[in-house]
Amino acid sequence: MGEFFPAQVFKQLSHARAVDRAPSGCDTDTIHLFGSAIDGGLKPDSDIDLLVTVSAAPNDSLRQALMLDLLKVSSPPGDGGTWRPLELTVVARSEVVPWRYPARRELQFGEWLRHDILSGTFEPAVLDHDLAILLTKARQHSLALLGPSAATFFEPVPKEHFSKALFDTIAQWNAESDWKGDERNVVLALARIWYSASTGLIAPKDVAAAWVSERLPAEHRPLICKARAAYLGSEDDDPAMRVEETAAFARYAKATIERILR
Repeated sequence: MGEFFPAQVFKQLSHARAVDRAPSGCDTDTIHLFGSAIDGGLKPDSDIDLLVTVSAAPNDSLRQALMLDLLKVSSPPGDGGTWRPLELTVVARSEVVPWRYPARRELQFGEWLRHDILSGTFEPAVLDHDLAILLTKARQHSLALLGPSAATFFEPVPKEHFSKALFDTIAQWNAESDWKGDERNVVLALARIWYSASTGLIAPKDVAAAWVSERLPAEHRPLICKARAAYLGSEDDDPAMRVEETAAFARYAKATIERILR
């Protein structure tokens, strides 16, 4: 696998895999690498995305120990740390095979949770509509680090469940407070959802943004182009563009996506 990734990324994957397999009392069935590392290439701020399937749901103490261990193999975005940000999702096999909606997520680790984890606050297992999108993404583009391919291991997510997950995702973005400080990511997420609602596929953020820009009224194109360029690292984010333009784009994109999904 080392020939496909920079040495430091390969080293991080090796460390993360060791952490994923270390806890006792919870056998790891599969580990799948997906996201930018596999589809589209890692960008300057890209996370490393891992999907881990375990044989049985971990208890609270095991879940908390794993979250603390994962802090050692992940760095906050943009801080120049040893590692890239890690985003890791754990599911129990019996909760996703056979497939049901919404499926239960046992654990999700990401850098946005670092402060909570260090302060002793841990998310419990939850029903998560986003797993319909995540498993679809893994089945379309992923690399098995342990176990069979995702396309072999997981059942296809029915179209109606995939569409419902897209609809449930855009429902969280309604006002400035829902995206303040995260404008670029929300703009790009809406672009990906628009693309997925139209095609049934999942594209890298920059590809989806380019696709959407060709379908936007002229007044919204500068924002999506700016977000795409910032994601690719060719431009900095421009706070002056954010407030009114992001709100207008979000309203337009959501309305368009809702029409497609109806």
